[in-house]
Amino acid sequence: MLPDLPTLALFMAATLMLNLTPGPDMLYVIANSMGRGQKAGVVSAFGIGAGTLVHTFAAAFGLSALLMSSSLAFDVVRYGGAAYLIYLGIRAIVSKESRILTGRLEQEGLGKIFRQGMATNVLNPKVALFFLAFLPQFVDPARGSVVLQFVLLGTLFNTSGTTVNSLVALASGYAGERLGKSPGFARTQRWFTGSVFVALGARIALAGPR
Repeated sequence: MLPDLPTLALFMAATLMLNLTPGPDMLYVIANSMGRGQKAGVVSAFGIGAGTLVHTFAAAFGLSALLMSSSLAFDVVRYGGAAYLIYLGIRAIVSKESRILTGRLEQEGLGKIFRQGMATNVLNPKVALFFLAFLPQFVDPARGSVVLQFVLLGTLFNTSGTTVNSLVALASGYAGERLGKSPGFARTQRWFTGSVFVALGARIALAGPR
């Protein structure tokens, strides 16, 4: 069901380069890792991966195409995702304490962080548009089920992206923990984390229509 070896090699090379290029998902992971620690960053990466799986199956079964065909549906999802990210950013900025230093990460719960990562990805219609533009270039109807090829290619893309984001989370979390020993870092990391979330939300909202 997969493409031939040369096509698959090209797909994996393009996938790796795309996943290594800093984008909204990577910035989100960095902000969470520096603001909440390595564990939260890795969980965020897996939450984003879960969201990517949703986009993969949506593209495979044509749901993404349906979203792209409706300007109203596209805008509802776009503005909903933007508002959610901005809300998270403002909440991080107005927080009085550093989650790293006070141990509030465990109270907040990794499950909630996972769901936040998944939601920010699912509510970004630009990801759906990307999958509709990227994956079909490597799908060959002559090699079998198009749906299955979409799912397999999307899973490979997601595995690469989650691996890259997890490594970024470990590195960013380590840097955040080291910097956290410096006086005044708690306020800086809150503003950094919150500003990244707000900027990502604004980026989605102001990016314009399809």
